[in-house]
Amino acid sequence: QVQLVESGGGLVQAGGSLNVSCAASKGTISKYAMGWFRQTPGKEREFVAVITWSGGYTDYAASVKGRFAISRDNTKNTVYLQMNNLKPEDTAVYYCAAAFTSTYGFRSALSYTDWGQGTQVTVSS
Repeated sequence: QVQLVESGGGLVQAGGSLNVSCAASKGTISKYAMGWFRQTPGKEREFVAVITWSGGYTDYAASVKGRFAISRDNTKNTVYLQMNNLKPEDTAVYYCAAAFTSTYGFRSALSYTDWGQGTQVTVSS
């Protein structure tokens, strides 16, 4: 089990950048693939990006590919999401999550067993 804490969210203008972080306060993330999801009120949690255990494989939702970059530093027990060229439709609560296996595929929230509390990202037009 791993306990996750996100930080770095905030308010930014369209076209701007943010870097959100997810640190493990308990446990070690090196055993897990790490994903980022986002959610807006009334909608299901949406896959954003994933990075595998050693960082050798990443995957992105089509809506963020080319603008967002996921990375990890296992020595710091932290995963990052660099978000560039932000758009108002990127406004959401962003969650990081840990997956021990890819039972349902890494794009499915069902594969993730541990979640952070979320950090709000708001992009103004």
